[in-house]
This record gives sequence, C-alpha cells and structure tokens, in this order.
Amino acid sequence: MKYPVFKDLIIFENEDYIVVNKPPFLATLEDRTPNSTNLLKIARQYNPDLQACHRLDKDTSGCLVFAKNPEAYRNLAMQFEHREVYKVYHAVVWGTHKFEDELVNRAILPNAKGVAKLTPQGKPAETYFTTLENFSRHTLVECMPVTGRLHQIRVHLAYLKAPIVGDELYGGEQLYLSSLKRKFNLKQQTEEQPLIKRFALHSYTIGFTLLNGEKVKIEAPYPKDFAVLVKQLRAY
Repeated sequence: MKYPVFKDLIIFENEDYIVVNKPPFLATLEDRTPNSTNLLKIARQYNPDLQACHRLDKDTSGCLVFAKNPEAYRNLAMQFEHREVYKVYHAVVWGTHKFEDELVNRAILPNAKGVAKLTPQGKPAETYFTTLENFSRHTLVECMPVTGRLHQIRVHLAYLKAPIVGDELYGGEQLYLSSLKRKFNLKQQTEEQPLIKRFALHSYTIGFTLLNGEKVKIEAPYPKDFAVLVKQLRAY
C-alpha cells in the first residue's frame, strides 16, 4: 500500500493542533497487522511531538485531531471526557429511512475479539441520527454520537435496521453497481468489485475549543470512494 504524505492530509493547523482528513484503510495507532504503518507514525515524521487526541476505526475516513504539545492534548482530552466535542459523521446505510434527530440510547459492551454488542451490562452510549438524503434503497444519514464507544455508530445503526453499506460485521452487505444499474455489463472473466471496499462511514465535522477559548469547526470533504458511492446512488 502506498502511504499518504501527511502534509497533504492537513485540513486545519495552528500552533497547538493539526486536523487531518484521515484516509480509509489506515489505522490511527498501532494495530496488530505486521509490517503495517499507522497514521501516528506518518504524523510523527512530519512533527515528532504529535499525539493523536482520539481514534477512528481503520476503515473510517475523515476528521482526526493531533495535538502538538501536552497542554493542547490535555485541553482536548478534557473536552472529550466532558462530551463537549462536536462530532458529525456521514454514513450510507441500507434501506430508506426518515430519521429526524432519532436518538438511540443503548449501552454497548465490546467482547474480547473487539466486536461490540448492545446489552444493558455495557457502557451507556447515545447517538442522534438524521436523514440527509434518500435514494431508492439506501439513505445518507447524519450521525451525531454523544458518547464514544467502540463501533458505536455502526452498532446503533444496525439496531435501527439501517446497517452501513459494506459493514458486514454488523449486517451491512456490500453494494454492487449491477444492483443499481439495470443494463450493467461486466467484462467476461472479471469479478465485480463492490462500489466501496469498506464500510461507508466518514467523520465529516469536528468542533472543539482551542486553548485561547476560541471555538473551531472543521469539515473533511468526502474521500474519493465515498464521493463516488453517493454520486452513483444519486444517478440511479
């Protein structure tokens, strides 16, 4: 895999923070994959003092914040702890849904394999969902997590019978162009690839308070695969 140039990912930078548009398929921190790199490693080649303030699943793209110094890190860690960070994700899900500030308040417990499930024995988890756009059999949904549990948005959407496209772990099937396009012809001897090769979840906006008390809100444009998916759904 060709690794991105860190500088090209930056969408916001000041003396304390860097916000990047994280590409999919790249872990935020060390994971168990041998000989693989992660975003923190790439970030520290740009600036050795950087610390990741939170993490995104490997397949999730979008806003990720790094702190340049311990004070900045503490400042944002406290905001995460007190649930003062504004987070908006976009997801493409199966089914046509009309969500209007729909709240899912279901506790989540991860098992030893890192798969989350809903159970009263878990930790409290809340997410708000709003429909942004309906397609014939899919929906573009805005997700606003209040808490930050493992796989929270994915599990809560599955609970609403709206699993994320490509999220096979939680019931979301792959989406193929042939299922959208009536006269779809695939070249012989080639296997059709899904429209998106990961689950369709993107961290679209993050908002927090800087050290000087000023509030910022940063938006990460869709990466190519997510943009293509939405474009194809609009076309058919």
